[in-house]
Amino acid sequence: MERGRCASAAAAAALFAWGANSYGQLGLGHKEDVLLPQQLNDFCEPGCVKRITGGGGHSAVVTDGGRLFVCGLNKDGQLGLGHTENVLYFTPCTSLLGCPIQQVACGWDFTIILTEGGQVLSCGSNSFGQLGVPHGPRRCVVPQVIELLREKVVCIAAGLRHALAATGLENSKVRCVLAGSDHSASLTDAGELYVWGSNKHGQLATQAVFLPVPQKIEVHCFQNEKVTAIWSGWTHLVAQTETGKVFTWGRADYGQLGRKLEAQEGWKQDERDSSLPCLTPQNSMPLSLHCLTGATEVSCGSEHNLAVIEKQEWLGALIHGINTVQTISNNAQAPEERPDKWELLKIKRLGSSKDFTKRVKRQPTAWEKKFCYDKSNQRLVSKIYKILQNLNSKKTTN
Repeated sequence: MERGRCASAAAAAALFAWGANSYGQLGLGHKEDVLLPQQLNDFCEPGCVKRITGGGGHSAVVTDGGRLFVCGLNKDGQLGLGHTENVLYFTPCTSLLGCPIQQVACGWDFTIILTEGGQVLSCGSNSFGQLGVPHGPRRCVVPQVIELLREKVVCIAAGLRHALAATGLENSKVRCVLAGSDHSASLTDAGELYVWGSNKHGQLATQAVFLPVPQKIEVHCFQNEKVTAIWSGWTHLVAQTETGKVFTWGRADYGQLGRKLEAQEGWKQDERDSSLPCLTPQNSMPLSLHCLTGATEVSCGSEHNLAVIEKQEWLGALIHGINTVQTISNNAQAPEERPDKWELLKIKRLGSSKDFTKRVKRQPTAWEKKFCYDKSNQRLVSKIYKILQNLNSKKTTN
């Protein structure tokens, strides 16, 4: 996540955290899981949060001033603090003081760090050579420079057990790189998307099982529009085009594509190991989700996604993927249910059915009635709405 610079100290960013917390990766000072977003008070003041990212069990924050804060699992030294003890609070990486940080990428058990000068450092596990240090140790507890990267690096990414770095000057064609569990992707400033690596789940939008070199996904796959942004989960991808359309493709057995599969996509159970809950694609291609057109924020987890949409007078959020329906509506429907059937979550107190009809010019669906008028769900809606209101007001002031 990246946000603009703060206009003043009064507009300093607020950081919220929730979810699994077995190693203290939420930075809240304890190891208990958190079901609802909690704000981290007095964090990295007076600087503003510029980027946040998370790995297998650790988290990292970069401030506008270029400082790096880390917390969570540290058994392989992935926090870069010089030791292997887990850390429950966001702690500054003191070995990098005086060295402004531009970007940080967290892998499963390692961390890649990009300085404002274009230099790349790494720390954590090196079991698969993911630190970029030939003949290096099995792990590194202090960030060390990757000497082989002699050119200025403009962007980095970390996958499950691999890392990427894009080099070039200001006229570089590479806009960004990203990594999934076993695949990689690169987006150019011309709006062209290249992919390579494993295609076990159709995440490369090709018939090939594996792509050893980058291959372009043809523009017709995105309705002849340029790609302006790209995100990746472990085995699926999400792209947004110049007109705001959002496309998804890849693995779908947890509903992470936000849509039902088309017949021509031809998925089938993996015959090599029927005990694995995964599907093997014959042909998975990018398809747009109309309900996400114009999304202002999109983020991919390992097997789920979150998007924020602003529509005229109201701010909405749509979440889909693994554990979404159970979390949001406590209704164990099929996880691959279409987001347009869930409708768009109206993050407001809708009151009566009559009031709903007056506001959105139609009758509420059965799902909306259950979600919007259930008291426990209303409390959750209220909390989400307040958080999004705060984010929206800060975006307006900046």
